[in-house]
Amino acid sequence: MLPRKRHCEGVVVEEDTDNISFPNKNRIVTAVGAADSVVNSDRNLSSSSNNNSSSSGYVMAFGDNNPPDIDEDLHSRQLAVYGRETMRRLFGASVLVSGMQGLGVEIAKNLILAGVKSVTLHDEGTVELWDLSSNFVFSENDVGKNRALASVGKLQELNNAVVVLSLTSELTTEQLSDFQAVVFTDISLEKAVEFNDYCHNHQPSIAFIKAEVRGLFGSVFCDFGPEFTVLDVDGEEPHTGIIASVSNDNPALVSCVDDERLEFQDGDLVVFSEVHGMKELNDGKPRKIKNARAYSFTLEEDTTNFGMYEKGGIVTQVKQPKVLNFKPLKEALSDPGDFLLSDFSKFDRPPLLHLAFRALDKFISELGHFPVPGVEDDAQKLISIASDLNDSSGDDKIEDINPKLLRHFAFGARAVLNPMAAMFGGIVGQEVVKACSGKFHPLFQFFYFDSVESLPSEQLDPDDFRPVNSRYDAQISVIGRKLQKKLEDSQVFVVGSGALGCEFLKNLALMGVSCGNHGKLTITDDDVIEKSNLSRQFLFRDWNIGQAKSTVAASATLSINPSFNIEALQNRVSTETENVFNDTFWENLSVVINALDNVNARLYVDQRCMYFQKPLLESGTLGAKCNTQMVIPHLTENYGASRDPPEKQAPMCTVHSFPHNIDHCLTWARSEFDGLLEKTPAEVNTYLSNPSEYTNAMRKAGDAQARDNLERVLDCLDKDKCETFEDCINWARLKFEDYFADRVKQLTYTFPEDATTSTGAPFWSAPKRFPRPLQFSTSDLGHLHFVMAAAILRSETFAIPIPDWGKNPSKVAEAVDRVIVPDFQPKEGVKVVTDEKATSLSTASVDDAVVINDLITKLERCRTKFTPTFRMKPIQFEKDDDTNYHMDVIAGLANMRARNYSIPEVDKLKAKFIAGRIIPAIATSTAMATGLVCLELYKVLDGEHKVEDYRNTFANLALPLFSMAEPVPPKVINHRDTSWTGWDRWTLDNNPTLKELLQWLKAKGLNAYSISCGNCLLYNSMFPRHKERMDKKIADLGREVAKLEIPPYRRHLDVVVACEDDDDNDVDIPQVSIYFR
Repeated sequence: MLPRKRHCEGVVVEEDTDNISFPNKNRIVTAVGAADSVVNSDRNLSSSSNNNSSSSGYVMAFGDNNPPDIDEDLHSRQLAVYGRETMRRLFGASVLVSGMQGLGVEIAKNLILAGVKSVTLHDEGTVELWDLSSNFVFSENDVGKNRALASVGKLQELNNAVVVLSLTSELTTEQLSDFQAVVFTDISLEKAVEFNDYCHNHQPSIAFIKAEVRGLFGSVFCDFGPEFTVLDVDGEEPHTGIIASVSNDNPALVSCVDDERLEFQDGDLVVFSEVHGMKELNDGKPRKIKNARAYSFTLEEDTTNFGMYEKGGIVTQVKQPKVLNFKPLKEALSDPGDFLLSDFSKFDRPPLLHLAFRALDKFISELGHFPVPGVEDDAQKLISIASDLNDSSGDDKIEDINPKLLRHFAFGARAVLNPMAAMFGGIVGQEVVKACSGKFHPLFQFFYFDSVESLPSEQLDPDDFRPVNSRYDAQISVIGRKLQKKLEDSQVFVVGSGALGCEFLKNLALMGVSCGNHGKLTITDDDVIEKSNLSRQFLFRDWNIGQAKSTVAASATLSINPSFNIEALQNRVSTETENVFNDTFWENLSVVINALDNVNARLYVDQRCMYFQKPLLESGTLGAKCNTQMVIPHLTENYGASRDPPEKQAPMCTVHSFPHNIDHCLTWARSEFDGLLEKTPAEVNTYLSNPSEYTNAMRKAGDAQARDNLERVLDCLDKDKCETFEDCINWARLKFEDYFADRVKQLTYTFPEDATTSTGAPFWSAPKRFPRPLQFSTSDLGHLHFVMAAAILRSETFAIPIPDWGKNPSKVAEAVDRVIVPDFQPKEGVKVVTDEKATSLSTASVDDAVVINDLITKLERCRTKFTPTFRMKPIQFEKDDDTNYHMDVIAGLANMRARNYSIPEVDKLKAKFIAGRIIPAIATSTAMATGLVCLELYKVLDGEHKVEDYRNTFANLALPLFSMAEPVPPKVINHRDTSWTGWDRWTLDNNPTLKELLQWLKAKGLNAYSISCGNCLLYNSMFPRHKERMDKKIADLGREVAKLEIPPYRRHLDVVVACEDDDDNDVDIPQVSIYFR
């Protein structure tokens, strides 16, 4: 239990300070493109991390040597990004966040969700109404309270495992030594230089980050010390390849199988393993490669005198640590080096913003206040200061200081806008994680960003920026009252209430979206809250587990802004819910914001938005990566216009007989789990519920699949029937023998190690791996745990109580030893599928019908042994409950199979990531994505922006990389003097007849030869009888021919028309909607 805190003015008194210790400091981290400041390190990591007093430089400190255990249920998605070691370092990290306006609270939120040891919130100021535009923990009741004290309680709720402290007095440099990283969001340059010098020269160095959000402008500066080592530059798994051949040359040519393209780059270091013949390569020594190609590379080594390569071998990339030499702020201000660029259309912007932020600091120090929004004298004063600074900058002088841009900067300088705070909160939060863990490449060293395109398109009067004594005053000072009114009166549909959805709701509430008299936001999500959600979906608490996501999120958002007009639904957005989300619903919307986690749902919403001409703001995350896409009617292409290539699937024969990596083993394990514990029991229940109907269906099918189904049902109810827990152990032990011994013996009997293909080539050549059967032993915990877990789940399917000893390994071992395992004799003529294009392992037989009848007869006899009410209990895989033995069985299946094929095994957590198809996720990339989308929302709701004003973004916080680009316009089809895109939909009112529709198209120079509705053909010019339909109404044809049941809320039906021009060339035309009500 964490110590409780008592707050006093300026200090925090701990009731049990013995339980809190600040971390010992041993640090490390690296970066791409840091020019001459990057030093490659060949030193041993352990020695460099412990040598704190090294004369060659300072070494940053990583976390506590005794971090708490990781709650894998809570942090599973984050573990998939960081791994255990990084998480342990985070758990030992103490961080200071100074400045608790919108940016500071966003950074603190992300760090607390990440699970650092402690976060100390510092602020000497008091809450103002102005702050409510960007700080989600403040309410109007907090006005007048110290910002840090007002923030502690709500931030602590995010994660009780993190100590959240407050500090309200003036900071001293000595206090900084208590932290591994310090972040300042509201500090003068003079004070920042003082603090930074202390942190830079401290032994070990303290990571220093200065970040600011000023209206639609933001900046970040990072200094992690004179020598900072990155353990993992990009967070990606080391690339591997399967060797096909190695030449005895200087340099040696290494060729790999063409199963997958190699991802190596020139200069990479690699190690070899499992090489037969040329065993000298298996010494574990990293070797440098060059001439990297898709399936080959050369080795910078003479292999002339090495043994002759025979077969096999894996080549694996070795990820190297690097060292960065950061400059202190005082030096970097005048010599900033290369700026991190985010938008190539603004390649000259960072130096100008570097100047602007320095000018703002000087303005405040001279005048004692920020430039006042709308006051031209203040804007001109800042421009004058910037001009003077520029004139004195020598060779770095900027030719055009862009007074118009600086004027926008001045007017919004005091405001912290929520979208900017969310975006920079994600960026800075990730930088702190890098500083405390050595995971990912730090930002080196300045990053500047602006979104001036988010300003209203029309020129506003200065009075429009003046405050009106509302919680939105800070935002009004930047975007004006007119756009603020549009935000408040907007009709918004947010689809999804997970990690993205929670962040969006928070942002929208702070922005005042749908908070006016005419505004409304609808949020829908059919999911419920799980424990694993709590590390990212920050609106949820542990007491909400099991409750509807949308309902809890809506309630939590009302505490952020009570004026939020929000309705929460629990409906999946799909064709099945078009009675809920009907035409009227879609037609009334201002914008749709997707917060979804699957492509099919995105595509459906995309089609709806195209149909009803609604803007769609799309985003997604994957670990440290995020992307945003703006889908704007008639300006951009839609989401579905371009798609990623489908994910490559391993051939079925590879998964079932010839695996060569752990992914194949886990895919097979998941398939076996579903078959044994879910599909077969469900098939049994289908049979028992209606035996005659089931058997008739099997006879009618009469194929290999029907035969397999009947065999599985019969086995389950007959020879594999379980009545006691001992029966379940017997079944599990025999399954082990079948899977990991007998099947392997049969496979190697059919294809011996020296087998050849029809061309004479070795059958067991790469990527195939020759398997060896396992010899079961109760002394092998992997063997025993698999049998125990499988027996427990088998007992669940038969509703057999698990005895007290059933989860005791030693007692289970005694029961296992009593199981009689029959000897196995390989069979002649067994067919093994080797065709990589095969889609089924079942092979048809001429006597399938006879076998099926025999199986049904046996099944009917077997059924009489069961009571009429007997049913099995199918088990549906649930990855996020570590007590249910599901992952124990899957990890056991996969790892035993991996042993068969000499494939490296994985722990249960790694198995969960792969078999459970867990999407890696962290709060920082989610926050950044939603901030970027909300910057685009300003443009959408303003309604007058051009396509060149919008931005799609791809970002990778691990590198870091920010790539922003103008959206792609839609494809235009030209015909005669008209043109259209996929956004267009042609509508005809008053329910025209078929003849009238054809004439209407003819007037456009289009000859319709086919008209369909749904799957039915209403008209085709080739069918003479269709001419009899000419005088019928289209809607009547839809009812009569297509058998449409048109619901009362539907006012139209849609038809697809195939047309030709007068030269008989096909012309793609928009969808045609016929309105009949």
